[in-house]
Amino acid sequence: MLALLPLLAAFSTAVFAQTGSDLPSSFPHVYPGQPRGDYSPAWQKYFRVGDRLPNATFPVPSSYAGNIGVQRAGHPNNTLFFWAVEKQPGSLTKARSTEPWGIWLNGGPGSSSLIGFFLENGPIRMAANGTISLNPYSWDKVSDFVWIDQPVGVGWSTADAAGYIPDEDQMGADFMGFLGNLVKVFPELAHRPLHLTGESYAGVYIPYIMKAYFSMSKPPVKIAKIAIGDGSIASDVVFELLPSTNILETYPQLIGYDQDVYKYFKKQEHLCGYDINLTYPQNGQINTLPFIDARERDVPFLAKSAKVLKRGLVGEIMDRYSALDATQKDNIAVERETKTWKRDLSMRANGTLDPWYGCALLPELIDYALNYSAPWNFTGQDFNVYDITDPMGNPTVPPAYLNDPRVRTALHAPTSKDWAMSFDFPFGDIFNDPSPEPMVFLNELATNTTAHNIGVVLFSGNDDALIAHRGTEVTIQNTTFGGIQGFTRRPSTPWNDDEGKFAGIVHQERGWTYVLFRGAGHLVAAKTPAAALTFVREFVFGSNPTGLVVHAPAGNTVVIGGENAPVVGDVLPGADGIVYTLGKKASTFVYPQATRAAWTTFLKSQETAV
Repeated sequence: MLALLPLLAAFSTAVFAQTGSDLPSSFPHVYPGQPRGDYSPAWQKYFRVGDRLPNATFPVPSSYAGNIGVQRAGHPNNTLFFWAVEKQPGSLTKARSTEPWGIWLNGGPGSSSLIGFFLENGPIRMAANGTISLNPYSWDKVSDFVWIDQPVGVGWSTADAAGYIPDEDQMGADFMGFLGNLVKVFPELAHRPLHLTGESYAGVYIPYIMKAYFSMSKPPVKIAKIAIGDGSIASDVVFELLPSTNILETYPQLIGYDQDVYKYFKKQEHLCGYDINLTYPQNGQINTLPFIDARERDVPFLAKSAKVLKRGLVGEIMDRYSALDATQKDNIAVERETKTWKRDLSMRANGTLDPWYGCALLPELIDYALNYSAPWNFTGQDFNVYDITDPMGNPTVPPAYLNDPRVRTALHAPTSKDWAMSFDFPFGDIFNDPSPEPMVFLNELATNTTAHNIGVVLFSGNDDALIAHRGTEVTIQNTTFGGIQGFTRRPSTPWNDDEGKFAGIVHQERGWTYVLFRGAGHLVAAKTPAAALTFVREFVFGSNPTGLVVHAPAGNTVVIGGENAPVVGDVLPGADGIVYTLGKKASTFVYPQATRAAWTTFLKSQETAV
């Protein structure tokens, strides 16, 4: 199996910036029956989607779809594509001033929210071969829900060549402009409580959208709650590199349960300053963590500024590797075999920072797993940072289905461009988001959400290695909300799905909720759809008190639901088995019970020593 980080040396070719003349231009298509003039309820009939879609053997839920402008001066072709699904027929158009509604955003940056629609929480599930079926766990069962492709140019959203967003502030302004037009089409949405949800890079989008929202004297909608899953809210160091040791504590299979290797990574963690002590409440502000690069290699990618790293350290490595042809991959494999860097020796802590990796601990951990730990080292499969337990890859939405002219027509989608899962140039230049991470203004944002009684929900999949839950926990403990920094109690309350199965842990204080999903990866609703539906109904749209900290009159503090989840320190143990394939046969690899038991005893002894 090829190691990820060593591939960086092969990726020294420059990434050339796109100029305005190189960028694609697109525009919405005018279908028969489009009303004249400004947006209004008259557009409802135009945007209506029929009850049948190509290849569907079932009636699709009542919905509306199409492109709506963002109201940016000089850019009339800048639009966002939406697909709004009704909870009940007529629920989007009837007078229902108190009924909540929701929006879902995927991340990227540059990923279409139709990924969420077809693979995660939408009413239609799409298989790899393009066949579709109804999703029994779709979030429109809870409320009217709208999936939106954004920023402009992403998915079926459109933009002229000079109209791509220069930064996240423009993204937020465009989104508010879109909502202003959306409520002209569906006037009741202006008054109904909106729950704004998303995942991954939506951890950047949503805070900037809220920043734009709070800057307006009369925003077009009434936001009641935001929910961000596996979000890139903090710096890249915090959400991608700092959690590395926590990841291997969750999945010690990554190091073959080797206690000496664990001690090595703990030492590297300390040398990098990643061994942050979370207290409840947090004692003092957590300082910004710099990235310490390697000394004995030239890695241009890691030398980029944090602003350029937004798309994801490991994510870009994986994307670039997948684009190589077979010859290039073979050459890299040979290089890897001739430069194993004597890992058996250097993996033993000697009190210094590894000169090859520096503080790139996650790529180092992945490299170790691929070369030395079963089942990765004997299968020849890639490491899946989105789901540690399943290296077989992630589901995709086949573009052929959405680009079928019949589907385009049914959804009133543009004909000036083809739909794609991801778009590389949402900022007009690849990997070039110049905006600071939301953590920079999160305290101010938290003050505003508290003042306006807007709830905040952060959730994570326990099997996600790209944006692991430890980074989210650090973000929470570094944020002041309700007058106190972070949570006052360690999250450890179990919660169950509708079938009574243990689904993870939940914690709630002062308008903030944190939920950790057992058995879920980066795409929470794709891996654990039943638990995700319970979650969105109970903790996002509902007011389930499980995990809520309550201060009793006598001065006692209680947590509803107790504090007895199977957590060791800050770790919810992962699954015992790792999926792998040999040939076409899928199997699950499980280390011997004695090995696992010895590890549990060892880890508890380490916690006690601390």
